[in-house]
Amino acid sequence: MGFKWDQAEEIAEVLADNHPGLNPLDVRFVDLRQWVIDCDEFDDDPAASNEAKLEAIQMAWNEIYQEQHGDDSE
Repeated sequence: MGFKWDQAEEIAEVLADNHPGLNPLDVRFVDLRQWVIDCDEFDDDPAASNEAKLEAIQMAWNEIYQEQHGDDSE
């Protein structure tokens, strides 16, 4: 059983691994949505995404990014 849209932390971990060094706050939601859909682990209805779910994924990914790169990275 794969990831669903509401599993923001799990999806964020995969995105952090797939896009190392990329600041998630620089990612457009349209790209973020596609990257989630393209994950092998993703198993949900692509049409079930919404801004709130994408924002939750982006914020979870940002937490990982900040832990890895610190607040002074660009």
